[in-house]
Amino acid sequence: MQPSETIGTEETRPAVVGLVVVYCKGLAMGAADAVPGVSGGTIAFITGIYERLIRAVTSLDPSVILLVPSLRRQRGRQEFVAELQRMDVPFLMAVGTGMVTAVAILARLVQFALSALPGPTFAFFFGLIGASAVALFERGWVYQSGPAVAALVGFSAAFLVAGETATGTFPHSFPVIFGAGVLAISGMVLPGISGAFILLLLGQYDYMTTTLNEFIDEFIAVLQGSSPDAFLDAALTVVVFVSGALIGLFTIAFAVRAALERYRMATLAFLVSLMLGALRYPAIQVTETTSAWTVPRVAALFAALVAGLGAVLLLDYYTEDFGYEADA
Repeated sequence: MQPSETIGTEETRPAVVGLVVVYCKGLAMGAADAVPGVSGGTIAFITGIYERLIRAVTSLDPSVILLVPSLRRQRGRQEFVAELQRMDVPFLMAVGTGMVTAVAILARLVQFALSALPGPTFAFFFGLIGASAVALFERGWVYQSGPAVAALVGFSAAFLVAGETATGTFPHSFPVIFGAGVLAISGMVLPGISGAFILLLLGQYDYMTTTLNEFIDEFIAVLQGSSPDAFLDAALTVVVFVSGALIGLFTIAFAVRAALERYRMATLAFLVSLMLGALRYPAIQVTETTSAWTVPRVAALFAALVAGLGAVLLLDYYTEDFGYEADA
């Protein structure tokens, strides 16, 4: 008889089928995180795996590596597998594989859109980010000193950083890419904040999507017998980013989670206002990439903006409520 497990609902499924379902939910999370505005954490919340994801991430214990030498014995292998199951590693692998698959596929589409239609693409991003911020914003924050100050700080910081990003101040150096990975991983564990949005804010979004596509293309070329030099260059950038993401998973994500538990309203006000302030960047990009404000081009920008707004508002409608409550 095949083992069963419960994935996010009361329904019990065979374990393999359950992991396939989780993989599909990971696909949806990766698709969300690949586009600035919608958070993979939001999708996890909607699909019912958010709390399990948080528990699994916070249950990871590096000391499991100490069991590796005992894998030569059957008992050691059983203990190792049991420990991985206790930490819900199969679940995390299914989610992670789904996310990576979606990001790899969408990165090429986004790169094409940014190259062929930069104005409408950034208008679409503006709609996504703006609607996400509005959907999550609570008017009550304005009338409470803590959340109001946090909101002002978040908006001001993002507005200034967005201006610096638009002028190309942030380089594509390894320290910046590492830091971007540290911060971007927060989008996986937070409803409302997109990892792609953070990359966009730091001026690394277009660069990283291009690099990821090069990494995939050059890997295929190496398998076909080409020189590995270009692949190694792209791979080094990807490794630096992923290393930052892993560090962020055990630092920034935990810190934000602790902040949400202790100062929930102030933290949420800061995060949402961060998104509002960041709207400066796509707005600048729309104006700079639109050479002539003709009726057809304005119509295309407006249509892209409405599409972004509609996508998030539709998602918010079916989400109903994130369950954000006032601080105790």
